[in-house]
Amino acid sequence: METKELLKKVRAIEIRTKQISMQMFSGNYHSKFKGRGMSFRENREYYSGDDIRSINWNVTAKMNTPYTKVFEEERELNALLLVDISSSNLIGSGKQTKRDLITEISAVLSMSAIQNKDKIGVLFFSDVIEKYIPPAGGKSHVLKIIRDLVHLSPVSKKTDINQALIYANRMLKKRSIIFLISDFKADNYSDNLKRTNLKHSLTAIQIIDKRETQMSDLGLVQLKDAESGKLKWVNTSSSLTRKKYNSLMTERQDGLEKMFLKNGINTTQIYTDLPYIRPLTALFQRGK
Repeated sequence: METKELLKKVRAIEIRTKQISMQMFSGNYHSKFKGRGMSFRENREYYSGDDIRSINWNVTAKMNTPYTKVFEEERELNALLLVDISSSNLIGSGKQTKRDLITEISAVLSMSAIQNKDKIGVLFFSDVIEKYIPPAGGKSHVLKIIRDLVHLSPVSKKTDINQALIYANRMLKKRSIIFLISDFKADNYSDNLKRTNLKHSLTAIQIIDKRETQMSDLGLVQLKDAESGKLKWVNTSSSLTRKKYNSLMTERQDGLEKMFLKNGINTTQIYTDLPYIRPLTALFQRGK
């Protein structure tokens, strides 16, 4: 993509997502996540009715009178987007691909963060860590994020959610808000999902294209796995073949949703052919 075209696309996404963020999500973003963390402010003398669990025993011993720790809500949060840019997200049966939708949703979340004076970062991943942008604030930082959302090309085609979760936990030193945005075409990451949600506040945003959920009768077609590159001829006119495929996709989706529920993960599903404002707004309106 040429520089002029890239800047034009970045500017268009900035304008659109800023308006959506200001109108729809900022208040809900604020109420959903503010006050999640507490930071130490000072020591003061213990008063009757104070929580005894907050007594600072070291200071109490030195002063020969009870002292308690005073905490306050952390007003600035760190937010991190874990963005799946593997090849399975290049699929799109409508006007946009899953990658296009991931880009716009990530931009909206980034705008919401800086409007609330929080820091936002991004970890781009496939089955390797493609790029990490540490959380920071400011408009120029968000524009850098949007540029990479539009322009960054992965070096690998496959998906490994475990790698992204492990890397995020290693890089984030304080409790943070994490948005994992993916089609979740991966396996065996439940343990790290749970571990990350215990350490941070994790929300999963699943991107879905309807063409993947139901097989249509298109005759004999050649299908290609976007990540492995393998080709396979499939007779989609066979009702038995369509039934098996549709059943498998339903079973996989049910299993994914049960895993999120079991691990206490707040989640939503967003389709490429439908507006994303309603499900994203509903996600922010729900309690964590």
